[in-house]
Amino acid sequence: MVAMTPASYSFGAALTIQVRNMKQTLNTPGNLFCVAAPSGAGKSSLVRALLEADSRLALSVSHTTRAPRGQEQSGREYWFVAEAQFLGMVEQGEFFEHARVHDNLYGTSRKAITERLAQGDDVVLEIDWQGALQIKRLFEHAVLIFVLPPSWSELQQRLQRRGEDQPEVIAKRLVNARLEVAQACHFDFVIINSLFEVALRDLKTVVHAQRLRYASQARHRSQVFDDLGLPTSTNT
Repeated sequence: MVAMTPASYSFGAALTIQVRNMKQTLNTPGNLFCVAAPSGAGKSSLVRALLEADSRLALSVSHTTRAPRGQEQSGREYWFVAEAQFLGMVEQGEFFEHARVHDNLYGTSRKAITERLAQGDDVVLEIDWQGALQIKRLFEHAVLIFVLPPSWSELQQRLQRRGEDQPEVIAKRLVNARLEVAQACHFDFVIINSLFEVALRDLKTVVHAQRLRYASQARHRSQVFDDLGLPTSTNT
């Protein structure tokens, strides 16, 4: 594990995360999944394929101040906003969490998550590890999933093949990835994206297994539990 020394944690020196003091219990019928990974591990491709295969899942689109890459569109991959607008949303308390990652700001909308979970949707967040751990503190039943590359050399090749970043940016992302990967031990599930089809199957398995947990079934199928005289809340 990479030690979180000032040197290895340099990109987090300007970290700003806002979390409400009051912890919330995730007692809505929907499940909340947080998927994190270092750049180049294939997180976005996996989540996109998962959403195409599962109509019960909804993507909560985060806000960011970074520029779009390739064919990315505002409102699809992210809401791309200016830093002044982002900071204004922070002041208004519109984010569950926000953080500075790779010199850009990212935030998770409070309204988007709560409305969809209340409607019974299962919500997926593509999020950095910092935000995922903050979400877990707010929602203890949130499921944290970390996507790993099969090796450092493969991660470097993937970053180079996608052709979106200059060599110095790739080098910085690889340095940051050392810290990011070290956080996988704090997550509930780890998926190694060596073969895309296998990793996607593993991701689907995690989602399905979470839906079958007692607490999840009790929230989503409360009428059945009431009819059978089963408690709809547990200590686990």
